[in-house]
Amino acid sequence: MMSLRGKVCIVTGGSRGIGRAIALELAKEGASVLINYSKDEEGALKTLDLIKECGGVSKAIKEDIASFEGCKRIVDFAIESFGKLDILVNNAGRSFVGLFMDMGKEDIDNIINTNLLGAMYLSKHAIGHMLNNGGSIINISSMWGDVGASCETVYSSSKGGLNLFTKALAKEMAPSKIRVNGISPGVIETDMNSFLSKEDRESLEEEIPIGRFGLPEEIAKAVVFLASNNSSYITGQIIRIDGGMI
Repeated sequence: MMSLRGKVCIVTGGSRGIGRAIALELAKEGASVLINYSKDEEGALKTLDLIKECGGVSKAIKEDIASFEGCKRIVDFAIESFGKLDILVNNAGRSFVGLFMDMGKEDIDNIINTNLLGAMYLSKHAIGHMLNNGGSIINISSMWGDVGASCETVYSSSKGGLNLFTKALAKEMAPSKIRVNGISPGVIETDMNSFLSKEDRESLEEEIPIGRFGLPEEIAKAVVFLASNNSSYITGQIIRIDGGMI
């Protein structure tokens, strides 16, 4: 039985990695999915093809979520395309590995504007379309938003802010039957980690009690759970999926 049949979702950063896996899993559960991307059109089209192959319905829109107006266009397009909005997955994000003292203003702004303000902007525009029938907002955070990471100071700060935004908005929107939760992934098998050397990868795997990187599909299945009625009494929570690393 499809747990999301008839639902309409927006997934940001849907052209690859965790975002693609989320979009696919939502579609498999019967949802119509609008994927957002900022640059990778080829990747976005690949996601659409994969969804079509599994019998799903989807569209794509190119917008920069760091733009307040761009976020409104994403939500408006979802309403124009599918008639309503039930689920928002704020997945798109930027990272920077390096010393904080070496970062410029543009580096800092890019991370905060995408990782934190983008989620706020989209949620702001989405909420008005969820008030009548309820809905679910799911923010993809990071384990570093819980504890912080050396050489990822601004990234960690953006995700920590996203966690608090999630908890505060959940309390505010609960009376309107809009649930807001977060997922805090650990080290996941995506292109974002492809820069790791073999030695660095093995060292990381030794730090993870389960002994391996997580899979994008494992994050996606948790998103489906939080988006469905199976989690109807869960809001304001950040679920960490990190193989026991923290």
